[in-house]
Amino acid sequence: MTSVQPHVKEAGTGPAVLCLHANASHSGQWKGLMGMLATEFKVLAVDSYGAGQTPDWHSDRTISLQDEVDLLAPVLDNTGEQFTLVGHSYGGAIALKVALLFPHRVKALALFEPTFFSVVEHESPTPNDVDGIRYAVAAAGAALDNGDSHMAAQHFIDFWMGQGSWAKTPEERKPTVAASVRNVRRWGHALFSEPTMLDAFRQLNVPVLYMMGGKSQLSAHAVAKRMAAVLPNVRLLEFPQMGHMGPVTHPEVVNEAISGFLKQSVNHGQ
Repeated sequence: MTSVQPHVKEAGTGPAVLCLHANASHSGQWKGLMGMLATEFKVLAVDSYGAGQTPDWHSDRTISLQDEVDLLAPVLDNTGEQFTLVGHSYGGAIALKVALLFPHRVKALALFEPTFFSVVEHESPTPNDVDGIRYAVAAAGAALDNGDSHMAAQHFIDFWMGQGSWAKTPEERKPTVAASVRNVRRWGHALFSEPTMLDAFRQLNVPVLYMMGGKSQLSAHAVAKRMAAVLPNVRLLEFPQMGHMGPVTHPEVVNEAISGFLKQSVNHGQ
């Protein structure tokens, strides 16, 4: 439990939907989805530690996914008895952790490439299929040690969005992204060191929409391959022209898929 209060955006009434954003992002990435769902759902989008308007991680201890879940405690108290989770990347990993901890409260999950890298780590130590993001985090961390937050952001953004993506980022957005990437090692630690084993997800018998970008990296696809093999009620949906940041680069298409899934699985059953 934590005394830090997360910043939450809220819209609509109805069954609760909790939206969790990617790293180097914030709850605003779900603005379009919130507008789409607000007529039928109560939608809550949360800023994670150090993102948007939520304070930064408050301890010298290295953060874990459990700490990210604990941050959500007051939000979960505001969702009613049951809720649905929407998560992208780091937010998807947090969503999966929440679902395992509160299986009887979660009605469904809509996930876009959750970065639960530890399930690959547990299977085989490096070298393995998540080395790509491991090296990107290390390079970004080295840049931070040299006092270059923009180079750190370049390593991180270019890994997920393709070489040259940082250079194409609008100048007015760069300072905010560069500031958020100061937490890159913390994110990596939480995702690589998570103790939950892959088999735990066999018990997660709720509808799961698992979305992937066809142009995304092996690090993300490796997690998807393993999750798809154990989640008992999963529907895989691949967007061939998207990468890992699909919910940000192609929000209309991704949000439409999420909306359709929620209206079917939550409002009307499967």
